[in-house]
Amino acid sequence: MRRTSTALVALAAGFAVTAPALAQELVIESWRNDDISIWQDTIIPAFNEQHPDIEVRFQPTAPAEYNAALNAKLDGGTAGDLITCRPFDASLQLFQRGHLVDLTGMAALDDFPETATAAWSTDDGSATFCMPMASVIHGFMYNKEAFDELGLEVPTTEEEFFAVLDAIKEDGSYEPMAMGTADQWEAATMGYTNIGPNYWQGEEGRLALIEGEAALTDEAYVAPYQTLARWAEYLPSGFEAQSYPDSQNLFTLGRAAIYPTGSWEISPFQRDAFFEMGAFKPPVPAEGDACFISDHVDIGMGINAASPNQEAARTFIEWVGSAEFAELYSNALPGFFSLSNHEITLEDPIAQEFISWREECGSSIRLAHQILSRGTPNLWNDMWVVSANVINGTTTPEEAAQQLQDGLASWYEPQQ
Repeated sequence: MRRTSTALVALAAGFAVTAPALAQELVIESWRNDDISIWQDTIIPAFNEQHPDIEVRFQPTAPAEYNAALNAKLDGGTAGDLITCRPFDASLQLFQRGHLVDLTGMAALDDFPETATAAWSTDDGSATFCMPMASVIHGFMYNKEAFDELGLEVPTTEEEFFAVLDAIKEDGSYEPMAMGTADQWEAATMGYTNIGPNYWQGEEGRLALIEGEAALTDEAYVAPYQTLARWAEYLPSGFEAQSYPDSQNLFTLGRAAIYPTGSWEISPFQRDAFFEMGAFKPPVPAEGDACFISDHVDIGMGINAASPNQEAARTFIEWVGSAEFAELYSNALPGFFSLSNHEITLEDPIAQEFISWREECGSSIRLAHQILSRGTPNLWNDMWVVSANVINGTTTPEEAAQQLQDGLASWYEPQQ
């Protein structure tokens, strides 16, 4: 019996040595629950062509529930191996709590500019904990048929922009611009931080606020509000009660000629609109001025520090930083652009128009998103309110800027 038992143990050991290793499985946590088919049908199969021994499963959570659900899973030890990262503080806190692996030194990070890695790095830039995946770019979309019908050219300066709006308003066939202020965030996102970088010189002005070398009451930050205040006369009647979906419908139904927007609208608008669309970058204040765009970091990916599959996870993350992934992801989701320096070709003409602005203009991220919205009052939330109020005519540009400055200075030491 003893000999038999020994033989069986040896036999089992032999099988353990010679049997092929099982594939490692990676689970991706994400809030992009509308991207399931893209990951399953396009992205993961492309990765498996090179790494057939690593199985990958995309496991999204509803966007509004993601942060809370992810934190609970991480604390409970049940989170997936790969963590889709929102920009700035939410992910920074995960890293500080030991939930995300430090990726500093990973070769693929060398292909990303500092404006991309800043969204997933410590304040001093000494550690980076998520691989940048994509950004969204702000600008204006327009109805090409309406422009052709009215003989209009795409504006490049503020003077030309308002001349185009005047011509559309005078004709009366279309609303000049489709935007409302009921939801407030549009006024800040598609209004103030869309046109603002041209005034505060992009990253130069954004970093000056963080360093305390500039104030929100300076001309560079007040001037965009002065321009924004002029928008009111070109918005639909009752725009104060107009919601974001109302604005989307107004444009896609062909009733408005221009839509202040972000590139995330490309796919749904092409699905819903019956006319040919185009896009133009925010007009510069004056002829000859340098241009800057809001090229805002949106999504990255990190490694769960508790994952038992660290090697496989690093392999996937390195691939996420590759030129292949950059082109694949940017084409699978038109309007979400790789943040890398890789040269990529986009199949969608409107997406290609948006991304071409990177070659012409300086790129910057939204003014309040790094460091400046950590305190109370929250600068970004305040921007929602005052931007809407400026357009509504209930707050002057100067009052808006003063309110933002007072709120920031009340808790942020470099502004005191």
